[in-house]
Amino acid sequence: MHVSTLTGIDVLKRDGFRQLQGRSIGLITNHTGVDADGAASVDLIHGAPGVKLIALFGPEHGIRGAVDASVPDGKDDRTGLPVYSLYAERRAPSNEQLEGIDLLVYDIQDVGARFYTYSSTLGLSLEAAALRGIAFMVLDRPNPIGGSKVEGPIADADALSFVAHHTTPIRHGMTMGEFAGLLNAEKRLGAQLTVIRVENWRRQDLWDATGLMWTNPSPNMRSLTQALIYPGVCLLEYTNISVGRGCDTPFELFGAPWLHARAVCDALNGASLPGARFVPVRFTPTSSAFAGQRCQGINLIVVDRARFLPVLTGITIIEVLLREHRAEWQPQNIDRLLVNRQAFSNLMEGRSAQQIVRSWAHDAEVFEARRRPHLLYN
Repeated sequence: MHVSTLTGIDVLKRDGFRQLQGRSIGLITNHTGVDADGAASVDLIHGAPGVKLIALFGPEHGIRGAVDASVPDGKDDRTGLPVYSLYAERRAPSNEQLEGIDLLVYDIQDVGARFYTYSSTLGLSLEAAALRGIAFMVLDRPNPIGGSKVEGPIADADALSFVAHHTTPIRHGMTMGEFAGLLNAEKRLGAQLTVIRVENWRRQDLWDATGLMWTNPSPNMRSLTQALIYPGVCLLEYTNISVGRGCDTPFELFGAPWLHARAVCDALNGASLPGARFVPVRFTPTSSAFAGQRCQGINLIVVDRARFLPVLTGITIIEVLLREHRAEWQPQNIDRLLVNRQAFSNLMEGRSAQQIVRSWAHDAEVFEARRRPHLLYN
C-alpha cells in the first residue's frame, strides 16, 4: 500500500510551522492550497502561533478559484486580510503590496503544462521577491500528471508570455518547487529560495497514487484524466474549435458545427496513437467557442495512461484537422500555445505528427539535462 503523500503545507503543519516562525508573510495561493484534511493554507498559516500573515495574493481564477475572468483586488472574508490580484493589469506583486513582508510563500496546485498560468505567477513573483531581497518559499505539491515524462518543443526564447513563462517544453515534468529552482538558476535571479518538499511522492506517480483529495485546479480542470489530456488538446484552444469548455468533460471533447466527426475519428484511430482511442459524438457547449451551438465532435478516451502521450496526440489531431478541414479550420493561432515557430511551420507545411515530434526529440534531451540539477524527487 502506498503511504499517503504529504504536500508542503502538510509538512509545515506537522513541524508546527517552525519554518515560518517570526516571519511577516505574504501568501500566494488559491482554493488548491489545502492540507490533506481540506483545511485552507490561508487559515492554517493565519492561525499559526508566532507567524504574522500580512497579505494574500491570488492567481488566475482568484483566491477561492471561482472566477473565470480578470480577478479584482479585494479582502478575504474569513481573515479580513487584503487580497491582491495577480491576474489583472498587474501580474506580479508591487512594491507597495510587499511593504512589511519578509517572506513570500507560494502554495498553488499546478497541472504540469507550460501554458497553465500558475507557473507564470510563480516565476513573476519569484522575480519580484529577488529584486527586493524578500525570501521566497514554495510549499511544494506533486505534478499530477507525473514527473518522469517530458514532451513537446521548447518555447522560443523571444516569444515568451504569460502562457509561456520560460524556455521549457509543453509538458515539463516538474513540480513547482523544482520549476522555481530552475528559474532561479537559469535567470540568475539570486532569490533566497526554500522549497518545503513533498514527502512520499515518486516521479512516476500520477495524482491517484498519492492518496490526496482532488481539487479542481481551475473551473474547467475537473479530473486527472482532463489534466493528462490538457497538454495536447489545449493546443486547439485559440482556433475555431470547441475544446469542450461549457460541457461536463472539458478537454476530453473537441469539435465544431462543421466537423466531419466520423472521418476525423477514423483518421485518428488509424494513427494508432499509444494509449488513446477516439469516438464520434455530438455536444453543445454552454460557453467559449460555439456556445449554444450543436457541434460534431470527438471524445478522446485514454485507454492506457502509461503509454498515452498527450502532446503527440494533440499534434496528430492538428495534422488530421489540417488534412480533413483545411477550408473550415483556422489554425493560425496554434503558435500562441505551441510557442515554437519551427514546429508551427512544419505543421503548416504538412509534415506528419511523427516527423514533427522526432524533430524536437533533441530539445527534450537538452531540457532533461537542464532540469536534472533541480529535481528534488526520485
